[in-house]
Amino acid sequence: MAGETFLDQLTEIGALKHGHFLLASGKHSAQYVEKFDLLRNPRATEVACRDLIEKLGDLADVDLVVGPTTGGILLAFEIGRQLGLPAAYAERAKDGASERAFKRGTVIDPGSRVLVVDDILTTGGSVRETLSALDATGASVKAIALLVDRSGGKVTFGAPLVALASLDIEVFDPEACPLCRDGVTLTKPGSTAVPGT
Repeated sequence: MAGETFLDQLTEIGALKHGHFLLASGKHSAQYVEKFDLLRNPRATEVACRDLIEKLGDLADVDLVVGPTTGGILLAFEIGRQLGLPAAYAERAKDGASERAFKRGTVIDPGSRVLVVDDILTTGGSVRETLSALDATGASVKAIALLVDRSGGKVTFGAPLVALASLDIEVFDPEACPLCRDGVTLTKPGSTAVPGT
């Protein structure tokens, strides 16, 4: 895929979708990035992680790679594998909880230099929860790496943020959605058309 941008690659594999989508926030959008269309493809994921490491440069000089569930786990594993480093995973502290924790015997030493990785950044919630869990360990976050920053650079953290692609995807309140007005079928990602649309 030499010479293509990451967004071109996402389009080629069908991960960057165009239509009328119901987002988890309840808002509507004409574009959607389906991370699993990429993450189901081990070779494409390997290449994306290699490109992300290259883009990070010296920021990838860390002791540990950490990702939140779900997509962040796969990326943390693959980036850790390529860097020859261990990976750790920030899971929900309890079912339905908004906090994350390191479980299953994971120990993170105070002062560890950490790279946090995630797939798609929209509001930054899963990254913030991961940063909070890391803060409790005394680790030092060196950078945050993403496949796609859907916030268009609007969401920031207290560490450098590196993304393979940035999108500023326009979202609409349902009552003001031009796609609804035009009668475009509404789809909830991961399912089919929303009944009654």
